[in-house]
Amino acid sequence: MALSVSQRGQDMPVSPFRKLAPFAEAAKARGRKVYHLNIGQPDIPTPPSAVEALRQADLRIISYSHGAGTESYRRKLTEYYHRAGIPVNFDEILVTTAGSEAILFALLTCLNPGDELVVPEPFYGTYTAFAIAAGVKIVTVTGTIDNGFALPPLADFEAVITPHTKAILLCNPSNPTGYVYTRQELEALLGLCQRHQLYLLSDEAYREYCYDGARATSALNLAGGEEYVVVLDTISKRYSACGARVGSLVTRNKAVFEAAFHFAQMRISPPGLGMLLGEAAVALPESYFAENRAEYQARRDLTVRRLQAMPGVQCPVPGGAFYVMAHLPVDDAERFGEWLLTDFAYENQTLMLSPANGFYQTPGLGRQQVRLAYILNLTDLDAALTCLEQALLAYPGRTTELTPEPAEAHAA
Repeated sequence: MALSVSQRGQDMPVSPFRKLAPFAEAAKARGRKVYHLNIGQPDIPTPPSAVEALRQADLRIISYSHGAGTESYRRKLTEYYHRAGIPVNFDEILVTTAGSEAILFALLTCLNPGDELVVPEPFYGTYTAFAIAAGVKIVTVTGTIDNGFALPPLADFEAVITPHTKAILLCNPSNPTGYVYTRQELEALLGLCQRHQLYLLSDEAYREYCYDGARATSALNLAGGEEYVVVLDTISKRYSACGARVGSLVTRNKAVFEAAFHFAQMRISPPGLGMLLGEAAVALPESYFAENRAEYQARRDLTVRRLQAMPGVQCPVPGGAFYVMAHLPVDDAERFGEWLLTDFAYENQTLMLSPANGFYQTPGLGRQQVRLAYILNLTDLDAALTCLEQALLAYPGRTTELTPEPAEAHAA
């Protein structure tokens, strides 16, 4: 019998926001400028004071830390959460290797192989990879672009809950849609979790970035959620420090925390240098977030205004994060995204986007949608959107027809 990789290895999908990367690299090799709107890597500088603290640190040995993270950083994190209106104790915080590890630890801790995880789609595409790694089955309820991807009706969640269902996972504010779930929506979900004895896993990576005066509600602030809520967090987007790879899993459920800590011990400790940077960043004043929030809102406003002016494009106004999901008048968004990088140029420039099919699990959904990350400065962002506007006029697969959703999406 020939050697073969594991079934989970075979099932592991290509990253939905990096799948077109080889075409982008080839375009750059041909001398073309490529604007990257495919991934949430902001061009806002990491706070200089945090970087300087790392540079000035007395590091004779970069050693292992406690498996849950240094007590110094965990206590600093309690200050951050308290200022955000979220009262937690340091021993309820498990520092992780980015939000990614927090997600994986939550799935490994709260679900057994074969259990079901309910997720509203479209969802952060990497959830699929973590579910495969944990042996967990994702079951979806489908949101719609027509209402800005608001939480699907509670009845849709009830309809898919089975004896195998163990948790509900959502991202608030949402990656990829930018929707900000209301307190009422979250309370309704928690009530559902209480009735069916399910965990509520809340990915809150974009907490700071809500617009038009809105504020995100943390699931940790829902009354009666102590045993049900597990929050997954990261400094990646908060401080534009994606490469630091420092996140956290926060829960008041002591059994969940203890089990997650055992998983954390298996990888010894989280990144020490990243924790030093994160600890220094806690001292940043609220004005840091206010300035960044204003910049992201300006980028959002430009993106939405430009998209809504393009014939055939449907684009809701996202309330948070720094992504927008848009319907484009194209036959296939993935084919269009590849064409942008292989066949198209406007003044020797083009853009890379994320086809939205990678953010849906239901086959056929998202075929005419894309996720755009408005993470570039206004000048570059405007140039990228001009490229998109010109590309839509030139694309040979342009269509005015909206492809009907598959029947199974409605059945779910």
